[in-house]
Parts: sequence; structure tokens; C-alpha cells
Amino acid sequence: MLFLAIAGGAEAGTRKRPSLCISCHGVHYADRGNCTSCHRGNDRSDRKNIAHRDMIPGSMAHFTLGDAPQVREGKQLIDRFACRRCHWISGKGSRRASNLDRLYATTPPQAIQQAITKPAVFMPDFHVTEQQGIALVNAIMAGGRAAGEERRELPQVVHFVESGEKREDSFTANCGPCHRLLSEQYGGLGTGDAGPNLSGIFSEFYPHTFEGKRAWTEERLKTWLKNPRKVRPGTTMRPVLLEEEKLPELLRILER
Repeated sequence: MLFLAIAGGAEAGTRKRPSLCISCHGVHYADRGNCTSCHRGNDRSDRKNIAHRDMIPGSMAHFTLGDAPQVREGKQLIDRFACRRCHWISGKGSRRASNLDRLYATTPPQAIQQAITKPAVFMPDFHVTEQQGIALVNAIMAGGRAAGEERRELPQVVHFVESGEKREDSFTANCGPCHRLLSEQYGGLGTGDAGPNLSGIFSEFYPHTFEGKRAWTEERLKTWLKNPRKVRPGTTMRPVLLEEEKLPELLRILER
């Protein structure tokens, strides 16, 4: 009898406990597992503040459904906004800023959405709609899930100029009043927002905005700096006349 009681107790202990989520929410996508498979949270608590802690809302959980429309839209936006010129996404990109593949395991989607809609300094403000923000979150989460980034990877460290500190490099002096730049080696440079963000301008991920929708190269940038209106009539940018020794420094900063 004692043996039967122990065996029965062991069997009861291993029996799968039903999710308490269904006491308030309807069942959907039951074939994908329990509620936490897609929404995280805690399905063993009947206390809302505990059950909903770090829970992923339905609009941001489409990345768990494979190639969902929201994920496809987000991937298109990542390419359109050239996010990979600074970030590592879905196993490719740049290391100028944070590795977004890590966010799947470390950051709630709501926090990712807030970082997109209220960007940090030196990150361009793309003025995304709520729908676009949700699509970007789904694409980022899908990329991180597929890449399988591990938590132990060290975060990217970006060094910014202290308030009041004066920089004397070629970019800050000649480009900084109108442009910003995030560089792996030099950190954040520039203070202006009148012109486009030049981070990763020579990378394969930067928008092809040179004449004829071509990619930027050092030679094309030199042509542009000498006479911008010859390349793009009507532009408000004036020629940038650099001393001979300053141009290589500027190109080096833009490259890194």
C-alpha cells in the first residue's frame, strides 16, 4: 500500500498542470503549446500582476507564428530604414550600436517598441506609426529567435562626448553642425539634425542615395563634397572645402 501511495504521488506530481490563463482568456493556437509558449508571463498564477509580468501582448507575439505578415512588414522596414548600418539583426549587420538579436532573450517587446518610437541620442527618429513599430518589434524578435543569441554576450559600449567637451576632429568641425554619426571607434559625433545621419555611410546597408541611386564610396563622397549641387541640383548643402590633410581623417572617421 505504501508503494502504491508513493507511485500515485509521483504520477500526480508529473501530470501537466492546466494553464490558468484560460480562466480569463479564450483558447487559440492550441497546437503551439501552452499560453507562455507565445506570450510568456506566468500561467501558474491566478494573480493578475504575477501572471501578466513580462507578458507579450498578442500584437507583438506574431513572431512566434513563423513567416507572419507582421514579420514580413518589419523586415521590409528594417531594410528601408537601413537599421543594419548600426545594428546586428538576424545574424548580419554592423556593430556600431547594440546587437538586436540579443533582445529576444533579454528585453520585453514593449521596451523595444519604446526604444524605436523614442530613440536615443544619435539614433535617427524615423517617425514610425504604431503599426510600423509593432511590425519592427516582431521582425526583431523573430530574428533573435532564429539567431539563437546567448545571454552571456557582452553588450555594445558606445562612448559619447561629455557635455561641454570640445572635439577637434574633421567630422565635428565640418559635418557635425548639420549631421550626426555613430562610429565604432570614435563613438557619437555631431550635433545637427538638418542633414541625414551618416552612420555607416560606406557600408552595404546604407541607403543608396548618391546620384542614380548608387551606393556611397569614398570617391563619390569626394565628388559630392566639392560641389553638391552639381550632383544633386537644388540641394541646400554647400561645398565643403577641406585642407588636404583633413580629408583622409574625415574618410577614416566615416569608415569606422
